[in-house]
Amino acid sequence: MNSYDHNPIVEMKDIEKHFGPVIALAGVSFDIRPGECHCLLGDNGAGKSTFIKTMSGVHKPTRGEIVFEGSQMNFASPRDAMEAGIATVYQDLAMIPLMSVTRNFWMGREPVRKVGPLKFMDFAKANEVTMAEMAKMGINLRSPDQAVGTLSGGERQTVAIARAVYFGAKVLILDEPTSALGVRQTANVLATIDKVRKTGIGVVFITHNVRHAAAVGDRFTVLNRGKTLGTAQRGQITPEELQDMMAGGQEMVALEGSLGGTV
Repeated sequence: MNSYDHNPIVEMKDIEKHFGPVIALAGVSFDIRPGECHCLLGDNGAGKSTFIKTMSGVHKPTRGEIVFEGSQMNFASPRDAMEAGIATVYQDLAMIPLMSVTRNFWMGREPVRKVGPLKFMDFAKANEVTMAEMAKMGINLRSPDQAVGTLSGGERQTVAIARAVYFGAKVLILDEPTSALGVRQTANVLATIDKVRKTGIGVVFITHNVRHAAAVGDRFTVLNRGKTLGTAQRGQITPEELQDMMAGGQEMVALEGSLGGTV
């Protein structure tokens, strides 16, 4: 799928976010299209966390606009963003380690069956769907009753991603999904991102690791001190140039001028 033939699902236009006198975002423009992985790169303090929370409805922008599927949106809460189809997988994953994979997969959305006036969780359906969705992502669980705490970091990321995809995400925001993983687990998560992209979902991959971004990214936007320095497509910028832009090095000025927004 060529994502550049499609209109953006979400457009962030000149987004500013102020916390009193502190300017966390000072004019961020970014968009995500169906079936692409758009990497947002930035070092610590670049504004990535504030950006995520603004896109996903946690924060309201001080200035600028968010356009979702062609209409201006004002998400009142993260639930509004989720119901529209923007799913966020944070670093902490919001999972309960002692609970089963199935319980974590369905948390808050459990399928029910009725026996007379009583309602029970439909474990048979829940287990079947959980196993099938995880298998689609390349994870073959020993059992749906397996505790999430027994999974590797990469496998836990995959549970969260599979859950978002199953429940209808149009845009999947991944917050530093590979930051605490080893080489093998990182490779598994990057493979999962590739699978998700191929289903037509737009993936926003937030990271400070240029190599991980380069492995799966279709477009790359660099965030530095609350501003976007430009956007480039795969093949139009080298990992070394991206790294220099993130660091705010001397070469950044020349690159910023040549990119000048979306390339």
